[in-house]
Parts: sequence; structure tokens; C-alpha cells
Amino acid sequence: MKAFVVEHYGKDGLRAKDVPEPRPGPRDVLVKVAAAGINPLDKLVRDGEFKQLLKYRPPFVLGHDVAGTVTAVGERVEGFAVGDEVYSRPRDLRIGTFAEYIAIDEDDVARKPAALTMSEAAAVPLVSLAAWQILVDTARIGPGAKVLVHGGAGGLGSTLIQLAKYLGAEVATTARGSAEPLVRSLGADIVVDYTKEDFSSVLSGYDLVVDGLGGENLMKSLTVLAPGGLALGVAGPPDAGFARQLGAPRVFEALLSLLSRKVRRAAGKAGVRYSFFFMRSDGKRLAHLAGLYDAGALRPVIDTVFPFDETPQAMAFVEAGRAKAGKVVVSAGMYENPR
Repeated sequence: MKAFVVEHYGKDGLRAKDVPEPRPGPRDVLVKVAAAGINPLDKLVRDGEFKQLLKYRPPFVLGHDVAGTVTAVGERVEGFAVGDEVYSRPRDLRIGTFAEYIAIDEDDVARKPAALTMSEAAAVPLVSLAAWQILVDTARIGPGAKVLVHGGAGGLGSTLIQLAKYLGAEVATTARGSAEPLVRSLGADIVVDYTKEDFSSVLSGYDLVVDGLGGENLMKSLTVLAPGGLALGVAGPPDAGFARQLGAPRVFEALLSLLSRKVRRAAGKAGVRYSFFFMRSDGKRLAHLAGLYDAGALRPVIDTVFPFDETPQAMAFVEAGRAKAGKVVVSAGMYENPR
């Protein structure tokens, strides 16, 4: 089968190759890929940013989001059958959605939302799981909470806005002025045009800030939190909790604690908290989220759909910052959302 493989770490390491079709294990479903989402995480893994913690061994197939059809099931699989339309964010060390087929543990798979096309469904597993784990599992956001989402027009940001509003929160976001109609349509109550205003001078009293930029933007985010509030970084710096989540040796806990010391100290002085966020796979939660998409509580936001053969170009498109709103997807079939 054709796949896009990381032959070596680095920007030029992704290549199209013919590789053997995977064989499903006893608890696996074999999925014929209809579409795959592009995520910033793909670049980080390709470039080896987490290679000390996520032990991928080149060559390996890249890709973290998928929608497709089950073509075979392992002997111990009980929840899926050949012909089921599914979507998934495969677990770490078992990624590989930039391919014609992928074998996925059934615990990481859910039936595709009926209301979504394959391209739309492929855009949402990672970001919807991340949004739920940030807002519900980690921050316990509920009615009346105040949430600031940086980059509200992006794939994760657009999902966070919608889910936070569904949970009853007041939502502010940063975005370019041209994206204001979109983010308001998703539920943003306050929109700060970051090209014209400094969010830290106009916002205050937030229970949660989700930051995808790091650096100065993260440090400023600490200043808009209410006492005891939480800043979650999805771009870093990673902390000791990340090492524990991945089951890394204790030496990595100490190392990552050192890397995040500056922001954690600043948070402590301000009476707030900082934590690094890295999502985890969860097929049961994806099944629940499918219901929210089918009910219209959540909707995918897609910028561009590329053909599967142009996966490297799709990656470059994302890396160059050319996506104006939402996710970029590669499709193995006819365009469902033409460029």
C-alpha cells in the first residue's frame, strides 16, 4: 500500500513509500482510510521533538487523525464489524493515518458521526478529544466559568470555543479581525484582535487560559487569570506531569520540571497554576463526542482539503501558516470540501 513515511527525523524526512498492508492484531480493526487530518503534532513528531519520550523508530508512517471504513477485525474485537464507518485518533506509538490502511486498537475507535462527511470526521478526533480533556477532565469547566482560548480560529481553538459554550462558560478568544465573524458564530463572547490589541491589557479574571503559542504569550496569559486559575500550555514548555503521562523514567520528570521552572515560578508568584497538556486516545469519549456533532452542538471547521497524494504539500501548507481557519485534511476520494 502507499503511505507517507518518516524515513529520518527532520523537515525533509517525510517520503511516499510502498509498505506492507498492516495485519490487524486480536483487538484491532483494520481501517481503509478515507481521509486524514493534519495536526501541528505531525510536524513535532516528524521533526523528532519528542523522540526521547515517544520512541518512534524511523521508518514509521505519520498521521494522527483518521476516518474510514472497517475492512477486517481481529478475533477478539466485539464492538465493530466489517463495513462500519469509523473515526479515530490512534494511540501514541501506533499512529500512521497517512496511509491507505491502518490497524487500530478497538479501544481507540468510534463510529463516525452520521452527520459528518469522511473529510469532516477526519478533522475532529484529536481536537475534540483534546478540547474535552482540557475543559472537562482537567479544568472542570461548568456554567459561569470564564475561559480564554488563544487562536480561536484554529482547529483546536474553534473546537474549544464550541465546547466551552456548550458547557455554559463565558468565552473570550484571540484572533485576527478577519476571523471575528467565524469565532463569534462558534460562540465567542469576546474577541480580541491580536494584531491591534494586547489581550493582557483588556482581559482579567479568567478561570482557564488555553495557550498554543508559549513564550511571552504564555507568560502574559498568567496575568489574566483569577486567583487559583489555570493556564494550560499545548505548545510547551512540557512539565513533569507529561513525563508521568508517557510513563517515562524519573530522570525525564526532573528534566521537564527544569524546562518548565520559569513559567511555574511565575504562576506561583501570581497565585495561579500552570500545566502542560498532551491529549490521550479514547474511543469511548469519541463515541460521546460523535453524539454532540450529530446533535449540532459541535461542528467541524475545515480550511482546505488536499488529495491524499499531496500529503506533504498539505503539511507544508499548515507549517507555512496558510490555513486561515480550522483544519487541513487529506482525502483519498473525491473532494467533499473542494479547495
